[in-house]
Amino acid sequence: MKRLFLVLALAAAPAFAANLKWAAQNDILTLDPHSQNHATSNSILQHAYEGLTRYARPAGGEYKIEPALATSWKQLSDTQWRFNLRKGVKFHDGSDFTADDVVFSFKRIVQPQGTMQIYVTGVKDVVKVDDHTVDFILSGPVPILLRNIRDFRIMSKTWAEKNRSANVQDYAKKEETYASRNVNGTGPYIIKGWEPDKQIVMTQNKNWWGKLDGNVSDVVYNPIKSDQTRVSALLAGDVDMVTDVPVQDVERLRKEAKVKVLDGHEVRTIFIGMDQHREELQYSNVKGKNPFKDVRVRRALNMAVDREAIKRVVMRGMSIPAGIMVAPGVHGHAKDIDVVMKPDPAGAKKLLAEAGYPDGFEFTLDCPNNRYVNDERICQALVGMWAKAGVRVRLNAMPFATFIAKIQNFDTSAYMLGWGVATFDALYTLQSLVKTKTGGAEGSFNLGRISNAKLDTTIDAIKIATDPKARDALLREGLVETRDMHYYVPIHHQLRPWAMKKSVTTVHIADDRPEARFTRVEGGI
Repeated sequence: MKRLFLVLALAAAPAFAANLKWAAQNDILTLDPHSQNHATSNSILQHAYEGLTRYARPAGGEYKIEPALATSWKQLSDTQWRFNLRKGVKFHDGSDFTADDVVFSFKRIVQPQGTMQIYVTGVKDVVKVDDHTVDFILSGPVPILLRNIRDFRIMSKTWAEKNRSANVQDYAKKEETYASRNVNGTGPYIIKGWEPDKQIVMTQNKNWWGKLDGNVSDVVYNPIKSDQTRVSALLAGDVDMVTDVPVQDVERLRKEAKVKVLDGHEVRTIFIGMDQHREELQYSNVKGKNPFKDVRVRRALNMAVDREAIKRVVMRGMSIPAGIMVAPGVHGHAKDIDVVMKPDPAGAKKLLAEAGYPDGFEFTLDCPNNRYVNDERICQALVGMWAKAGVRVRLNAMPFATFIAKIQNFDTSAYMLGWGVATFDALYTLQSLVKTKTGGAEGSFNLGRISNAKLDTTIDAIKIATDPKARDALLREGLVETRDMHYYVPIHHQLRPWAMKKSVTTVHIADDRPEARFTRVEGGI
């Protein structure tokens, strides 16, 4: 009889029974899926909120689109797509997923206080056909629509309205809402709780429509800012996986018997942005004008940077010096245009004198200190390099949550940012970072408020170009114009090794968003 009970108990036991303890340096900003286009927040929220499409398990460096909350789609015309929605899907609160939720989520994501509009770029409206069919009405052809809407996350209309969360959280104004602290999605994991700067706890959604490609039933995510503490936690067995591996520890971790390193690049470019809008540059000793409006000044800042030295000394060889604003792996990137300027402090000083600054000038550089690999150290290196060209820079480093609200309010003269390309297409970068800021998806992170009519025309043409060769030529044109006008100071493209116990198996993803559904931990719980 005891043996029979044991057999029955084993049969009833869940098929997925492993815990994953995951650490990185950066916390999320919010649980509102339409508020902040922030990779760490998106990485966590993708476990709970889903789009109509998603990426299949990566293979051979390819990121193919497959059905998610939509089971199929059909292009009815250049400006109309029909999506058939998955039936029988439940939100985490047990309510049904229907077309009303898709229509509601579209109206929500386009609200101006959020920064996620890029994922529905070119979509004019979403119309309900029946309970499980919607039509996307476009303003023109959108060749990469299926890639874009992967991060168009669907919320429950009923839940959001019931909890006074029909409007997107205004993060820049430090607003808190029910949806910024609570989650109700359809995804494979339920977010049970978030203690800021401590932990996020997720558990498997047993009613999920899909099937896990791993055995992880529970996830605990710990943001650990300190490099040393993060690595020590992995070596001590307190965490299973670290996705922010300090560059100085990578080789040491490769030699650890109980640890393995999963190598991979990231489609993220680290760069410096500059205020090119105000007539007088704030946080500067220059009065009555803005040096960053002059292309010679911007070129001088680029010339003064020794990217190879940053790679060698700060990054321990783990970066790819950047000449353009998109990384290898992004459609539109080409080696022949990703040309890095040779450092020339003397030439930079001469250019500054030609621009009217023979004695240089001062400005403040805002920099996060817990977001990108060695972010503050990179900024410190830049301060020293610019000093050789006669530019005196005050470094203002701070936690990312404070930093991002500051620069989104344009309270900056210059800033460091890293831009990852979730769609793996360069339009995402051009439209977000250099398109004239008009609200919505246009220039959503153009925080220096660059405005170039020629570039705007090129970007608008890219958005609707259906001929692949013509579109690639336009992408190239946009990237080269951005490079040659020195609208930004690209530093490098990040390399992103992950370290984990040897009992952990997962898939490296170039957008730096690990997925628990692709992860297996041997030994279970």
